[in-house]
Amino acid sequence: MKNKKKERLIIFTRYPEPGKTKTRMISILGAEGAASLQREMTEFTVKQGQKIKQIRGLSLEVHFAGGDFQTMEDWLGSDLVYHEQSKGDLGERMNSAFTLSFGEDMTRVVIIGIDCPGLNPPILAKAFDTLSEYDLVLGPAKDGGYYLIGLRCSVPELFRGVTWGTGLVLAQTTCIAEKLGLSSYYLDLLEDVDRPEDLPIWTRAEAQRAQRLG
Repeated sequence: MKNKKKERLIIFTRYPEPGKTKTRMISILGAEGAASLQREMTEFTVKQGQKIKQIRGLSLEVHFAGGDFQTMEDWLGSDLVYHEQSKGDLGERMNSAFTLSFGEDMTRVVIIGIDCPGLNPPILAKAFDTLSEYDLVLGPAKDGGYYLIGLRCSVPELFRGVTWGTGLVLAQTTCIAEKLGLSSYYLDLLEDVDRPEDLPIWTRAEAQRAQRLG
């Protein structure tokens, strides 16, 4: 399917090396268990990305930290496009990813992480469709951050002055967007899995999926 709108979905993740990923979960899961969770959540998110790619014909990329191109291919397959994340904080890395994509003539670009078990193809489709009318689309997370951000042009200022990893991320981003005069749309509020107390969210989601499949 030819993607006339030149849409791209970017998944941010980290290679699941024990001790270097999902570090907040190590206290409850151990290093190996935390890495296993990272692996499972990444694989789930990639599946959602592959489904929306099949539906819309969009470009799908995995931007990774840790590991290398070979280990990523060995893990997730050679049919995906991989990019190593740039240096800097999360905002600098996302800005670099957006800049790269818009430099390749993309017109709608969405970035997601792997921490949101409620993310699915209908929500992703809504994000891309919304970018036909709005400059910015955000998927707010209950922890005060966001699980999705979409743009239709590069806006570097949107990623400056944000205290990443805190419950202020969404509010600060919204404030910056308002000052820049961006039109913004907010998707459904969803839960992230990032801290030990969030683990039941993933467990419930996994059980519900198993029940549907069963």
